[in-house]
Parts: sequence; structure tokens; C-alpha cells
Amino acid sequence: MTTYETLHDEGAHPIKMWTRGVQVETAAKDQLRNIASMPFIHRWVAAMPDVHLGMGATVGSVIPTKGAIIPAAVGVDIGCGMMAAQTSLTASDLPDSLRKVRSQIERDVPHGRSKNVRAGDKGSWARSGVPTVHGNVWKQLLEARFETICEKHPHIKSSNHVVHLGTLGTGNHFIEICLDEADRVWIMLHSGSRGVGNRIGSYFIELAREDMGVHLRNLPDKDLAYLEEGTQHFDDYVEAVEWAQDFARCNRHLMMARTVAAMKHVLGEFDAEVQAVNCHHNYVSREMHYGDEVLVTRKGAVRAGLGEMGIIPGSMGTRSYIVRGKGNPESFCSCSHGAGRAMSRTAARKKFTVEDHRRMTEGIECRKDADVIDETPAAYKPIEAVMAAQADLVEVVHTLRQVVCVKG
Repeated sequence: MTTYETLHDEGAHPIKMWTRGVQVETAAKDQLRNIASMPFIHRWVAAMPDVHLGMGATVGSVIPTKGAIIPAAVGVDIGCGMMAAQTSLTASDLPDSLRKVRSQIERDVPHGRSKNVRAGDKGSWARSGVPTVHGNVWKQLLEARFETICEKHPHIKSSNHVVHLGTLGTGNHFIEICLDEADRVWIMLHSGSRGVGNRIGSYFIELAREDMGVHLRNLPDKDLAYLEEGTQHFDDYVEAVEWAQDFARCNRHLMMARTVAAMKHVLGEFDAEVQAVNCHHNYVSREMHYGDEVLVTRKGAVRAGLGEMGIIPGSMGTRSYIVRGKGNPESFCSCSHGAGRAMSRTAARKKFTVEDHRRMTEGIECRKDADVIDETPAAYKPIEAVMAAQADLVEVVHTLRQVVCVKG
């Protein structure tokens, strides 16, 4: 049974959309059509059920290409993704009030427009409670690969990469404590490569436009400027984007370690499987699909190969899911990265009040002020509909409901 719908304009590649029962705005479909018109698309573009209009490319899209990469499709939040760890705690181990737990996490994990004041200090790793292995990973990232990249592209070096390692950031990035269907406690967090990823993405987006020169005017959208394989800038971008993706993964490990330490400070000792699930949802990778090696850009999508574990979060007041991929080849082994926005941040701030937000997040220890209105649950698509639309892409392993949410 076909579970997707197909858009196919003359002269363009097809678009397979796993969006049955989920509303998709016209602007997002138009943006997908622009992407599908590019000559180097491999077979088709796949749209996940959380698809919505994005900057550069449609959020919730899977873009397989041969011989080229579109830097703006990867975006500037390179390597953004999720990490989740199941703990030995159960709901009965948690106090009635979780305010102290939230406050401790907010003290120990830099968030918002903040920096990690300890990251540049060589002795910081031991004092922060982060295992030495993370310090070794960062040393390799900074001293070897990052310096090599910056030798060729000095503009990248001026980013604030050091002070942003181990920090959450703003917007939809979060740290949550959740309970699963058996009342077991999980820790879940969402973040990426922070300032350095933004610098790398922005720099190569502009470089791609410059490289295209007069040909830029022939594109349906200037954000679809691309780098051709075999050129120096293509190779340099692949090197930089892979580094940023590793930075993002390391960033999540550091924050998970500090979150665990913060919780232990309040709750006492417990065990945590710190490496339970750690997956990107804004990235590019080389993969084999339909017998060909292709570059797969997942812009707000998670790899869901057969048996691969992933995380699909809801909003601040809805369920989230630990999933196992079914390896569906037609989605290029992908699934959604979350619920997906139902409206822009500006529209959400105009439509909802603080009282609306308090009502929708009742029972959850989280911020309930005007600065997080754009993240209120009703600003997102219904996660239940999103999950139903991708039943042939993933199976649900655990269903999580949050009890604490830390936002930047």
C-alpha cells in the first residue's frame, strides 16, 4: 500500500510526501518544487510529515544529490540533532516539586545567549564533571581538523566555537526530563553546532553564490546555489561540514554529562546510559541508495535505516518518541525530526497569550513567560498526526512525556 502522495511537475523530479492527515502550506510545496527542479537530484525528493517552509530549503525534506551539494539546504544549524538517555530512576524517585531540578540544570548547563566560560580552560574538563574522553575529542577537533580548515578559510576562525561548546542555545533547543510508558526517567536534549556551525554554513552559502556568478540568476531561488563535486570549495565544504557535525555530536555529549551531574546534585546517585541515542537531523552524508552513492541532505529529518534508533520530539506540552527505523528505501531511509511548526514564531506570538501557554504546559516544570510563547505547543503540528503519517518509516519503541523542560 502506498502511504505517500506524489507531486510531479513537468521537467522536474518527483516529490514523495509522507503528509497524509497533516496540513502543508502552499509556500512549502512551492519550495519543494524548486528543489525538485535542480538537475542533480537523485530520483526524487522526499518530504516528511513535519514539513514546513524553511530558510534555504524546506524543513522536513530529504534531498539526495549526485555531484553537487546545496549549502543552504544543509543550513546554518549544522549537525543540529537530539540525544536521549534512559536512567535507572523511575517517577517514584522524583520529588513532588521539580523546580530545584530545573534550576540546577539551568545553573550547570549554559543556555540562551550564553557562553561556556570553562570551555577555553584546559583544566575545565575535570572540574565540570565531564569524562576525560570528551576533552580528548575536543582537543582533536580543535587542534587538528579545525586549524586545517581555518588555514584555508580564515574567516571561519573568528567564530566563537570555544565558548559555545557545551551550551544549549536559544529557540527550539531544549533539555527535558521525561517519563516513558513504564514511568522510567529519561533525559532528552536538542542542540547543534552553535556559533561555529552558523559561521561555517553562512560562509559557504555565500561562497556558493559567488562561485555560480552570473548563473545564479538562472536558479529558481538564489538559496539553491550549489557547489559542484570536483571543485576545491566542494571539498572544503565537505570537510568543514563534517567537522561541524562532529562538534554538534560532542556538544550534546557534554551537555548530557552536565545534565546528569546536575540531576545527581539534587536527586542523588543513579545510572544513566549516556550514549543511548544521539542523532543529527540537519546534516549531509554519503550513502548508497538504489545502487548509487549519493549525497543525502536531511534538512529537519532523521536517518531511519533498518534497525537504527532515532528520536522524534513533540512540543513542550506533547509526547515525544524513541523510534526504530524500518529502512524504507522510498524515503531514503528517513523519518521526521519532530512535530514541525504549524505557524511562524511571529504568528505564534501574536496569537497566543502567556495564559494560553500556562494552560498548554500544565503539569510541566518549565518557563511560563512571554519569551517562550513562540514555542508553545499549539504553534506546532499535532505530533499524533505526524507519527501516523510515517507509520511505514519507523516503529515506536518508547513514548515519552516531559515533566521538566529547560529552554534557552
